Amino acid sequence: AGKLYQHAPTETSQATLASVAPVFAVMKFDKKGNTTYFDKKKTELYQELGLQARDLRFQHVVSIATRNNRIIMRMEFLKAVITPEFLLILDYRNSSLEHWLLNELASQLAGEGQLVTYSLPFEFRAIEAILQYWISKLQGRLNSLQPQILETLEALVDPKLFSVDRSKLHILLQNGKSLSELETDVKVFKETILEILDEEEVIEELCLSKWSDPQVFEESMSGIDHAEEMELLLENYYRQAEDLLNEARELRVLIDDSESIIFINLDSHRNVMMRLNLQLTMGTFSVSLFGLIGVAFGMNLESSLEEDPRIFWLVTGIMFLGSGLIWRRLLSFLGRHLDPPLPPHVPLKKSQPAAGRMEIKTSLKGETLGLSRSTITNQ
Repeated sequence: AGKLYQHAPTETSQATLASVAPVFAVMKFDKKGNTTYFDKKKTELYQELGLQARDLRFQHVVSIATRNNRIIMRMEFLKAVITPEFLLILDYRNSSLEHWLLNELASQLAGEGQLVTYSLPFEFRAIEAILQYWISKLQGRLNSLQPQILETLEALVDPKLFSVDRSKLHILLQNGKSLSELETDVKVFKETILEILDEEEVIEELCLSKWSDPQVFEESMSGIDHAEEMELLLENYYRQAEDLLNEARELRVLIDDSESIIFINLDSHRNVMMRLNLQLTMGTFSVSLFGLIGVAFGMNLESSLEEDPRIFWLVTGIMFLGSGLIWRRLLSFLGRHLDPPLPPHVPLKKSQPAAGRMEIKTSLKGETLGLSRSTITNQ
């Protein structure tokens, strides 16, 4: 009774775990490009493939690994398992992914596409097709971002603008974030391939047919070992990722330079407004200073000057003339202290060795056509 009591919860728990196991929507491709669809639980799938449960634990990461003569590729939402006989795409229900799977992948695996590995074993074609899809996906993201960023920068980098359109800055900020995400994805993809290239054993393990049929992988038709061809294949996409990352970096540098130009233009316009404000303040000070004379004559105090009709025009002229002279003086002071200073003059050395003078004469004689020796000596 005790043994039955102990085994009953275990069987119940196993049945419960099997019932809640995730179900994969699987698309299967064989060597000829034939496609089949089916749904299968995770427990059944990894048992049929001879894998562990953790091998089918797909996250949104980029990785390429080998397990039990199987290649497991994770390209974020693209999850694939490659064997020497077929290719499995798990959770393929994605709008962009379904278009590629139905229209391109089957023909590429059958040797009708533009893959350079069509004459090699099946796993070569599968790896190249997936890598080609992912690098084209990254290239498409860059191609869609580049014209938007250039158009926004062209609208912002304009010296005639006294202010910056906030909507354009918002668009540039969003595009900058998208570009940063793209740079991160390309770096992860490049580092994933680089990790494989640094491990010779991993490259050998990617050649699945080597373990099922060793004679196939002794040498290729061109005399190059197939492991070397796998390395060349990965290096090709590594270079493409490097070129793509360089383009993204150039676009990032262009954004940073454009931001600097925008700030310089805004600072220039701000300096102009500040200088104009300072000039008007000086003019106001000059008028107010000589306006004290009019204030003095405007007091209700009697003097002998108000009886002379010429005093009004004399005082008015002195006020305007004095205000103009002081304003002009202040403007000249402002110009002397705000204009950038000229670079210092570097005098030439007066004394030179005789050999140095002879070399100068010879060079000047060679560079100037038709100059006399006396002219060269004076120079």
